[in-house]
Amino acid sequence: MFNTVFQLVRPRQFESVFHEIDLEGGGILVKPTYLSICNADQRYYQGKRSRDILKQKLPMALIHEGIGRVLYDPDGNFQPGEKVVMIPNVPSESSPVAAENYLRSSKFRGSSMDGFMQECVETRADRLVRIPPEMDNDEVAAFTEMVSVCYHCLQRFDRTAHEKRDTLGVWGDGNMGYFTSLLLRVLYPKARLIVFGVDNEKLNNFSFADDICNVSEIPADLLVDHSFECVGGGASAQVIAQMIDHIQPEGTMAILGVSEDPVPVNTRMILEKGLRMLGTSRSGRTDFEGLIGLCVSHPNITRYLEKMVGAVVRVQGVKDMTAAFDMDIRKEMGKTVMEWNV
Repeated sequence: MFNTVFQLVRPRQFESVFHEIDLEGGGILVKPTYLSICNADQRYYQGKRSRDILKQKLPMALIHEGIGRVLYDPDGNFQPGEKVVMIPNVPSESSPVAAENYLRSSKFRGSSMDGFMQECVETRADRLVRIPPEMDNDEVAAFTEMVSVCYHCLQRFDRTAHEKRDTLGVWGDGNMGYFTSLLLRVLYPKARLIVFGVDNEKLNNFSFADDICNVSEIPADLLVDHSFECVGGGASAQVIAQMIDHIQPEGTMAILGVSEDPVPVNTRMILEKGLRMLGTSRSGRTDFEGLIGLCVSHPNITRYLEKMVGAVVRVQGVKDMTAAFDMDIRKEMGKTVMEWNV
């Protein structure tokens, strides 16, 4: 069968192409229903990656956050119509020490292979996770992947950091900071949770935190046991420096923000304080399963995530796709979700 794939051919220009799917190839076919736009997608759309990277990657279908309904499963593991989260990380091997999302051989939708902006997605059974009836908000489920990255970080943090977790600090008042803080609140309910940011209006969204603090007003004697960087970009250096200043000795600094350029780090104070730096990127199947289980056992998570649904754009063609991405650029906070009807 022929499948329509909507590829970004150059910054701000989508075009439809046709790829053939072999129905005898053993793949599962999923019809995307809701897709969520990520900052990584925007860097391609706006042409903010280097010219060499854009030349190497494009043309390519974007989007790595999304859900859909199963159309066809030759092995019968999924029934037609079942609602599933699609996992963008596609490993080709396993390792006893490295998670699937860190293997250099793994592919990733919307980065090293076509993303979910397709009429129909061909995938494998292990790249799908059923959405339980308790998760009944499709617009929230669309950005499960991004929240799973935060969940993955906290699982690694739990295995790495020392046991004193009385005060936890999150730097970042955007989406990543919100998701990380929310999961910290659920997983460490007794800890004092402090969120640091630059926008007081955005900080007011963190109603579940114990304290919020503008980064320009942090008291000199305020210290946290562990910290989480959720900013990235050009502010990374300043944020990491501030975290080093305000973390207790032998604390763990988890880094989630992505920066296109190398970031200078005060290694002298990392050594003097005996700090750990924990890098986190993407997520894998176990993180999707763990997060969904956590959402089922803690329904408040979904209710808080509903506040992060920004614009919802009904997409029926290329013109709507462009409109959704342009709208996402102008948003202050929250996720832009595409109701996928192509």
